[in-house]
Amino acid sequence: MADSPNESLDQVGPQGNVSDSTDAFGSNSSSSNAHTANNYSYGSGAIGQLANGCNNPSSSSVYQRYVARMVTERHAAEYNMRHKHRGMALIFNHEHFEVPTLKSRAGTNVDCENLVRVLKQLDFDVTVHKDCRFKEIKRLIDWAASQDHSDNDCILVAVLSHGELGYIYSKDTQYKLDNIWSCFTANHCPSLAGKPKLFFIQACQGDRLDTGVTMAKTETDGDSSMSYKIPIHADFLIAYSTIPGFYSWRNTTRGSWFMQSLCAELAANGKRLDILTLLTFVNQRVAVDFESCTPDTPEMHQQKQIPCITTMLTRILRFSDKQISPAGRT
Repeated sequence: MADSPNESLDQVGPQGNVSDSTDAFGSNSSSSNAHTANNYSYGSGAIGQLANGCNNPSSSSVYQRYVARMVTERHAAEYNMRHKHRGMALIFNHEHFEVPTLKSRAGTNVDCENLVRVLKQLDFDVTVHKDCRFKEIKRLIDWAASQDHSDNDCILVAVLSHGELGYIYSKDTQYKLDNIWSCFTANHCPSLAGKPKLFFIQACQGDRLDTGVTMAKTETDGDSSMSYKIPIHADFLIAYSTIPGFYSWRNTTRGSWFMQSLCAELAANGKRLDILTLLTFVNQRVAVDFESCTPDTPEMHQQKQIPCITTMLTRILRFSDKQISPAGRT
């Protein structure tokens, strides 16, 4: 499963301009990050932002009741992936920025091309949005959330950009990730209620480094099948390229470690393994097969990375083959 030893390290090539890089918003030697290494909280992460964004009293009443169509039996082990379409996949690919402190993200187009290829193999309807300003991102997300997803299995959103703890960058500014997630909760997008909502974030979450460690050998009651209620925040999965507070690495020619690993696993096992098992092997690839190679910058040299998965999924998710009818429609 692992890449060969020659490919597992991000070596600096003979061109001289090929190097490991991070998706932090500042330089490697110093950071203008307002969230310092000793001043971050997991409460600002996926669960905290999702809850804060969706439970804003000004946007919905706590007493309001929501009803959505049941798409899966109450105690079904797996999500219903037998709808007519797999669903939308929106990719926000950021290479160039208007923010003066942000460098261009060499290698991100490789990530984007690989992700498009594997998602199409999994039957997603893929659209790529390049170097969008925040207003355009919000418009596209609002549009996607307003669509009728009744005939879709799920939705997927990927963001490739610079970031810091709790924030990610558009072309022109930073924004909190709940600006994306909160639009797809069951109360805001009923046609996705009970369906997987998948988010993949390739970006730094801080400026801390992971030096790694060398491993050496040594010696309820009741039931009702008619209807059931689910939390509005259920069925989300958010996969970060790194853990809160830490750098996320990207090779300037082969792409980011996380996206390389994710695309490799989706291509090899996307229709065989369930998503959480698959993402466990993505974690393994990133953790074991990659190490930064920046000998000219000793403090950044031989560093490691581990992705971080936040899941509110309630069933097993597997991208099984779509059945094609004689007329060519699923």
